[in-house]
Amino acid sequence: MIKLSDMTLMRGSKVLLDEVSAQINPGQKVALIGANGCGKSSLFALLRNELSVETGNCELPSQWRIVSVAQETPATERRAIDYVIDGDTHLRKLQANLISAEARHDGDEIGRLHGLLEQAGAYTAEARAATILAGLGFSQQQLVHPVSAFSGGWRMRLNLAQALLCPSDLLLLDEPTNHLDLDAVIWLEKWLQRYEGTLILISHDKAFIDSAVGCIISVEHKKLIAYTGNYSSYEKQRAERARLQTIEFEKQQAKRAHLESFINRFKAKASKAKQAQSRIKQLQKMEDLLPAHAQSQFNFSFADPTALPNPLVQMNDIKLGYGDITILNKVKLNLVPGSRIGLLGRNGQGKSTLIKMLAGELQPKQGVFTTAQGLNVGYFAQHQLETLDAKASALLHIQRLDETATEQAMRDYLGGFGFHGDEATSPVAPMSGGEKARLVLAMIVYQKPNLLLLDEPTNHLDLEMRHALNIALQVFEGAMVLVSHDRFLLGSVCESFYLVNGGEVNPFDGDLEDYKSWILSQQKESQPAEAEPKADRKAEKRKQAELRQQAAPFKKVLDKQELQMAMASDKLANIEHQLSDPEMYDDKNKAKLMKLLAEQTELKQQIEESEMLWLEAQEKIESIFKLAAKEG
Repeated sequence: MIKLSDMTLMRGSKVLLDEVSAQINPGQKVALIGANGCGKSSLFALLRNELSVETGNCELPSQWRIVSVAQETPATERRAIDYVIDGDTHLRKLQANLISAEARHDGDEIGRLHGLLEQAGAYTAEARAATILAGLGFSQQQLVHPVSAFSGGWRMRLNLAQALLCPSDLLLLDEPTNHLDLDAVIWLEKWLQRYEGTLILISHDKAFIDSAVGCIISVEHKKLIAYTGNYSSYEKQRAERARLQTIEFEKQQAKRAHLESFINRFKAKASKAKQAQSRIKQLQKMEDLLPAHAQSQFNFSFADPTALPNPLVQMNDIKLGYGDITILNKVKLNLVPGSRIGLLGRNGQGKSTLIKMLAGELQPKQGVFTTAQGLNVGYFAQHQLETLDAKASALLHIQRLDETATEQAMRDYLGGFGFHGDEATSPVAPMSGGEKARLVLAMIVYQKPNLLLLDEPTNHLDLEMRHALNIALQVFEGAMVLVSHDRFLLGSVCESFYLVNGGEVNPFDGDLEDYKSWILSQQKESQPAEAEPKADRKAEKRKQAELRQQAAPFKKVLDKQELQMAMASDKLANIEHQLSDPEMYDDKNKAKLMKLLAEQTELKQQIEESEMLWLEAQEKIESIFKLAAKEG
């Protein structure tokens, strides 16, 4: 296990963590959350043995294989798939030793190394690497492209693939979804759910955290606070804590009123029942959890646009592309005030291309594209972070938009985006990606757009800034088109979804759960079909029946343990719901509390034992079929 005891961690003269203690058990999946700069990445560096503690201890098993995602990618000419396999240095070392042994004609060493290579998964490495790369959005053709041919974002995907391929006891993932689109995020979720080692995840994607982990460790005031459950559970627990501590709540009331008004308005005009109910639930959940974000330093809203022409944009029979290549055909889409559209679709299908046309960066090849007089576009895309003036301050950037405003008014405005004091007057050059993204958003909001085009706006934003953006978008009066892998944001601000796929843009009939099912079905269909066996069909059927008979006792164990895990999980959920009640911790309920905690511990042990029995039975079944495959 990982055990931190009375540990103090510093970077330079800054204390990041002050006398903290925490414990992470083997196989546990944990999300490490907290504001940017609070020490999350430094804690990762400590676990990688790149930093040392000032006081206290950080203990973890010496034999553990620790894997994290490389931050730099050399512009090598290595094929993408070879580069990914290169990440398994143990495997590559064994392969190099085998070449040396073969050159020496050392038969004993050659035999020994073949055994070690089989244990290291050498003979399945290329297939496993290809599967991971496909899940992360690489086409079959791209697997043999040189690394130097890929852009920075795609190189980061290669580094992520390296980390996923390597055998590991501890996997450290720092913002793994930043360079992924939604379908790759969904695939990564499924992969992490199957991962058997210990996972520590830094992420600002609430839906991703919810799906991937079962425990939250929050960095709060230089301390580590552990919360049971996923991110949604953490928010509820923190919201209760905030209420009990009588946190300033007045500033939340205006936001609550906005949300209530928006929910009522949305109910009245919703046309798609399932999508409407999905969004209403998201909004009501946000309303309930406002106290958890009461102390956020971010607080801004969109002013009413100067004009709201109707329609803002009309598109009919639009053809889009680059040079001789056509990306989208026959696009028909009208944007009116109040349009809230989320664009869905796999990577490379044309979502960003459509947004670029709406932003005026790309002209249609054919069709009718009409914009209203008075159209004022607010466009957020990753490349815009690079257009900021590196030498100018955040304050100067806003002053350039409005030379008549006073410096104090500009400072007050920037304070809502987290730029306080000297932060407002410091140059942009050394800013982090998150700070630059906040500044670009501040500039967009200040200009009172009536059409918002947001292409992955949350990539560099922390959880509190994402929450503030979500609240602000609820009351935006203009039209909005959003591309994001953040499903919580998509689900709570978009009223309708359009699927960009196969060169077309069509309304998507369903919510994000339906889209997740669609993505998983597409990924399944894209897997190459297995070759038709040449063996006699009757003999093959007989053989399969024999294998099923051999596996039957273990299948019964699987079914039994699955049922026991389901029953225990239901009981555990009920107990944890009772434990989330603040009154449970009153002195009068002490006996009941101790009983519930004991039952909680017992149920967790039952689930763990059932999981072990389930895994053993699954391994037995797999070994039966693997042995048959080798013999056949």
